[in-house]
Amino acid sequence: MKFYLSILALVLIQAAATAQTNTTTELDKKYDGFSLYFYKNTLRMLNQTDNKEFDEMIKDIEKMKFLIIDKTKSAFAAADYKKLLKGYAGEKYEEMMTSRYKGKNMDVYIRQESNRIKGTVILVSDSSSLYVLDILGRIALDKSAALFKVLDENTDIGQKLKDFAGDDDSKKKNKKEHGIKVD
Repeated sequence: MKFYLSILALVLIQAAATAQTNTTTELDKKYDGFSLYFYKNTLRMLNQTDNKEFDEMIKDIEKMKFLIIDKTKSAFAAADYKKLLKGYAGEKYEEMMTSRYKGKNMDVYIRQESNRIKGTVILVSDSSSLYVLDILGRIALDKSAALFKVLDENTDIGQKLKDFAGDDDSKKKNKKEHGIKVD
């Protein structure tokens, strides 16, 4: 009996350790995009200035997947976005917030268990890109924009994001220098 309980515990621990939404995983497989994974320690390393507010912001994040889809190159349409949102709803994520600002749509979904937020998905979409933050854990909604800002301002990550998003010749050259395939 102890053997079976041990096996069950290992399976549950493994499932919890890899618990990222299936919807985001399928999105990443279907569309050629740019993805980064962050664990709590990785997020702490981004905080090179020892900003206490940033530490407070990430304290309940176990891991996070950051995904960017270039809609202009991947044929990702409005119908695909609606299907994506239905996928999160199918995984018991609830729509928490929707906003529109300067041509960008932002949708926030959360998954709760026992009145505690276990997962957060933040989607930002405009005419050319889709950004997805799939978080195992939680973040205060009013802090989510600050997290995007930190990711953008971090030298290495910000440069890779800018390289991925750019299209002019100098940016294409920079992409090649950073090992990013250019069409």
